[in-house]
Amino acid sequence: MQQITNTILMVRPTNIRANEQTAINNHYQKEIHDVTQLVLQLKAEKEFDTFVEKLRNVGINVIVFEANDGLDTPDAHFPNNWVSFHENGVVGLYPMFAENRRAERREDVLFKLEDEGFLINHIMDYRAAEDEDLFLEGTGALLLDRVNRKAYCALSQRASEELFIEFCEDFEFTPIIFTANQTVNGKRTPIYHTNVMMCLGETFAVICLSSIDDAKERKNVIKHLKEDGKEIIDITEAQVANFAGNMLEVRGQNNKRYLIMSQAAYDILTTSQVARLETHIEILSSSLSIIEACGGGSARCMMAEVFLPKAY
Repeated sequence: MQQITNTILMVRPTNIRANEQTAINNHYQKEIHDVTQLVLQLKAEKEFDTFVEKLRNVGINVIVFEANDGLDTPDAHFPNNWVSFHENGVVGLYPMFAENRRAERREDVLFKLEDEGFLINHIMDYRAAEDEDLFLEGTGALLLDRVNRKAYCALSQRASEELFIEFCEDFEFTPIIFTANQTVNGKRTPIYHTNVMMCLGETFAVICLSSIDDAKERKNVIKHLKEDGKEIIDITEAQVANFAGNMLEVRGQNNKRYLIMSQAAYDILTTSQVARLETHIEILSSSLSIIEACGGGSARCMMAEVFLPKAY
């Protein structure tokens, strides 16, 4: 069982804007004024293409899907929320909070992976939960320790405890449940996705411990990370707001490990935090300012890890 992969699925932005349907509980989105839709789209595409090029330059296998169906999917470039790919050939399909994000779930994506030689044995489909207003947005909501078979989940409108337990039973993970909060207009409000405030690497964890208000829950998360030998690198709420929790460890050429993050995330880290991370891994960053502002998500959200076995 591997914690990190060499293969990443990414989806080119389509009709990018600040999605009004996700802004309800994603407080990291920002309206960009005085810019036409076309200019916004072109800038997002340039950020995306530069990011993909940087990943490929270090030997990461990036499979890019480009949708040509003209659907209104302003968050299409965040595929990790609707799909996950597992070593046993199972694909997970997840229920999405925003109605216009449900159109992102394209069968063509699965066909493309099969064309690339990956084997899909079974689809675990949780989409019907949308009928009951229950949501679990993929590896945005789920942080998977694939080696130690533990799943971390910060509960929110987009992460149902009931569905999370069901996922853990289906995929044989031990559930670690908590609530992570941010301060919005003076009130503590759940952070919409676990992967905004936490990143799980092979030998480290980047996490905003102060966002877990419940002391017992915080202590339990720390206990699990420590017993699995992870060095805990604590970040602040201000750093979370600049996407310093939204990182992903990926394998490049010659099995070299990279921690992928945006330029904003890198710039907000302290010298000490960078030094501690660099004892574990090489950092690779790319500017994603338009995508971050419109989508309220960053580098990790853009990468769906592919662990599927090869068919040939």
